[in-house]
Amino acid sequence: MLTSNESHTLHPASYLIWHRQVPANVTILAWRLLRNRLPTKDNLVVHDIISHDAQLCVNGCGKAETAQHLFITYNKFQDLWYLVRDCIGVFTSEPFCISDHFVQFSHSIGGFLAQRSFMQLICLTCVWVSWPERNNHLFNHKDNLIDQLLHNVKIHSYW
Repeated sequence: MLTSNESHTLHPASYLIWHRQVPANVTILAWRLLRNRLPTKDNLVVHDIISHDAQLCVNGCGKAETAQHLFITYNKFQDLWYLVRDCIGVFTSEPFCISDHFVQFSHSIGGFLAQRSFMQLICLTCVWVSWPERNNHLFNHKDNLIDQLLHNVKIHSYW
């Protein structure tokens, strides 16, 4: 059910979160990401769960932890996107809007349905790997190396 401050229109990338080979929990995570409904620190501040002073990124970069920052511009996850694109052989510019990122990434290797489906799967896998990594850092004070994150993307995409 939509709340009063949500739009009744679909996000441009909403159709990209549905993939028959992707588990429901990954799709729900992507849906929440596109709707800005993840418990990032900026959302926790908006709902008065944490103080305004506590909204800095969990990774210590000094920026506010927003979904845009965390999934697109935070250095570690930005590097993951670059490595994934490099492995696939795709080179695109990096948009700063999450929905634009989903669309551009999913359409970056051509117009054939099978190619878009593959890129959609990889995009959702990167999101799935990034969110637990953020939580692992926040709650367990542990970090995986970027190579391990890339390995996780490969493993999860093969499943």
